[in-house]
Amino acid sequence: MTGRRQNWMIFSAIVAAAAILTMIALGMWQLQRKGEKEALLARYANASGRAAVAYPLVPVANALPLFRRSRVQCIKVIGWRSISGTSATGEAGFAHLASCQTGGAEGPGAVVAIGWSQRPDIPHWPGGLVTGIIAPHKPQLIKLVATEPIAGLETLARPSPASIPNNHLLYAIQWFIFAAAAAVIFIMAMRQKNRE
Repeated sequence: MTGRRQNWMIFSAIVAAAAILTMIALGMWQLQRKGEKEALLARYANASGRAAVAYPLVPVANALPLFRRSRVQCIKVIGWRSISGTSATGEAGFAHLASCQTGGAEGPGAVVAIGWSQRPDIPHWPGGLVTGIIAPHKPQLIKLVATEPIAGLETLARPSPASIPNNHLLYAIQWFIFAAAAAVIFIMAMRQKNRE
């Protein structure tokens, strides 16, 4: 029995140590990600003062020119979406997104947030040249938020890096708490086993 108990304790200690070290490593990784995200957000904060860039019709996920000024030629509107959005004056309502054809019939396209309104009604806009700010957009990675809305709509709130969360410190703290809790539980379990 003593040999079995010792083997069980050694095995349990190895498993617990591996779990605790893994959680600590994940916490350290989140701290590293926090620094990387802070550098990225600082770059985005400085983007508005930089020169305009060509709109990337085929965006690269790890090199997005977010919050830079740009323009795109919407040759033809091929679809509309109305999603919740905020006006430049802070009112809640709807942002109107146009899916634009920018090249040939099968060429690349762009999503343009063309303006804001209180109602989700689809605007009447055939397309044209749009000047705006490049902002994050989940399905296509980026969209262009127009700085001048089309007739009948109001200006959307200006895209801001403040909308991008940096929760890595909280994630790191969670992993460190999990590691500490696992260590405490293991010590208590070992003491209980020794009492038995």
